[in-house]
Amino acid sequence: MAVDSFPAKARKISANIGAHYVDKARKLPWRSPPGSNLPDPYHVWLSEVMLQQTTVGAVKSYFEKFTRRWPTVQELARADEADVMAAWAGLGYYARARNLRKCAVHVTDILDGRFPQKESELLQLPGVGAYTAAAIAAIAFGERAVVVDANIERLVSRLFAIDTPLPRGKAEIRAAMDRITPKHGAGDFAQACMDIGATICTSKNPKCEICPVQEQCAAHALGNMEFFPVKPPKKTKPVRRARFFWVEQQGRILLATRPPKGMLGGMRALPDDGWAAGNDGHAKPPMAGKWQVHDNIVQHSFTHFSLEVDLAVYQDEKIATNKDDNIWWALDQIAEAGLPTLYAKAVRWKLKEKK
Repeated sequence: MAVDSFPAKARKISANIGAHYVDKARKLPWRSPPGSNLPDPYHVWLSEVMLQQTTVGAVKSYFEKFTRRWPTVQELARADEADVMAAWAGLGYYARARNLRKCAVHVTDILDGRFPQKESELLQLPGVGAYTAAAIAAIAFGERAVVVDANIERLVSRLFAIDTPLPRGKAEIRAAMDRITPKHGAGDFAQACMDIGATICTSKNPKCEICPVQEQCAAHALGNMEFFPVKPPKKTKPVRRARFFWVEQQGRILLATRPPKGMLGGMRALPDDGWAAGNDGHAKPPMAGKWQVHDNIVQHSFTHFSLEVDLAVYQDEKIATNKDDNIWWALDQIAEAGLPTLYAKAVRWKLKEKK
């Protein structure tokens, strides 16, 4: 592509994407309609944190639950961390939930309940990275910021046939997005690009026939849309082993609180054997007694490893445990315990096995 043709192409892309958004914008609970007043920064921040590595479909109900329970950033700041973690359960990547409350406290106590407007200042907030800062600045405050999420990355790499493999190609993709981002309405433009990436310019079988920028798309001209973006070969994930322990008494189940640091930190869970991303668990039970072990009842995939879980069920009538951190939870209310998905899978397996 000749350098002098880029500005004209960029203008056409921006105009077509903007027009498409006016007619086809997705209706989402954290958005304002195209061209309307800017949305609540608290809603934008909350939704963007939830949407990191998570689908819109999965986030909608969590967003609505959080904003009903904690309608303002000040109320979220006053919430107990355990309640926030429990409400987040099932959404994954739990460090986001811990940072969510830290950020709410920071905004409330240090910034008088107001989110900063500038991208550089937003970057100073706990848990807010480059993408989230740009998204909040553009969408909530109308600042011109260059927003690049996975959907935009795919769309832009195809528009300009950027074949530098990721992650090295990210800089080229961001530079291209910078060139097509308008001076005014950057928030609507970014959301329009997200929508096209999510619903039209999909990873597999993109719907090029209804794409508003088909004529400007270099990948479409090449007839090789799915080649972009170019990703490095996938690494084989290591497989770790863990053992969970089921101790039941009078309709209650024994739970534990995970260590505050590390994976799933501070969350309620079944007692386990100290498994971690870097090592298998030791498989030793938390107390002496007769245990029945069910092998490999759960398989769970994390970003960098997979986990195979055994479940050991306590068989003795007498329960000899007096630890201060014991939590006895009614089995018929286990859904309210806020267990991470991994542990909830094991509970579902056991309850089904009992029937």
